[in-house]
Amino acid sequence: MTILDTPIISRIRRNHGLEHATINILAQHFPFRRLAGYSFPGGFFILGDIPTDDVREAVIRALMRLNNGDRYLAIHEHCGTNYAVSGFVAGFLAWLAMVGVKSKRGKVERLPLVITLATLGFIASQPLGPIIQERVTTSGDLLGLSIVDVFPIRFGQFSLHRVVTQDSTS
Repeated sequence: MTILDTPIISRIRRNHGLEHATINILAQHFPFRRLAGYSFPGGFFILGDIPTDDVREAVIRALMRLNNGDRYLAIHEHCGTNYAVSGFVAGFLAWLAMVGVKSKRGKVERLPLVITLATLGFIASQPLGPIIQERVTTSGDLLGLSIVDVFPIRFGQFSLHRVVTQDSTS
């Protein structure tokens, strides 16, 4: 058993996959709406001005499609994992370019190298984000995850939906 298989991490990964699948389905119906999500062990939030019935329908369709093998829906191009991986690689290469430099002048002289390496690192790391999503931060295999409820939460003009899930495997 790896850390990814522990009950709490497994639930977060499956909820994250269901969150992505829901957002992917909603984006097909609302292509110009800004959407975001946040997953946790008990479910996930969908942020965006979408009618509750549409969110509920998308969650149900996402669950069915993932359970029918459409696991690619668990990967989303705008997932924070993609940004974190690219930021890590770019930051690491920028740090590496500065190793051993002590003076301010030396740091300024290395700045073009830092920018070049960080940019190349950011570009080269683009394929890594979806791979890390697939293998670490999400799961398209829901393993007994089911939907309990979908309900809206409003804060003035700000709209989000909470999706509550339960796990029959734990």
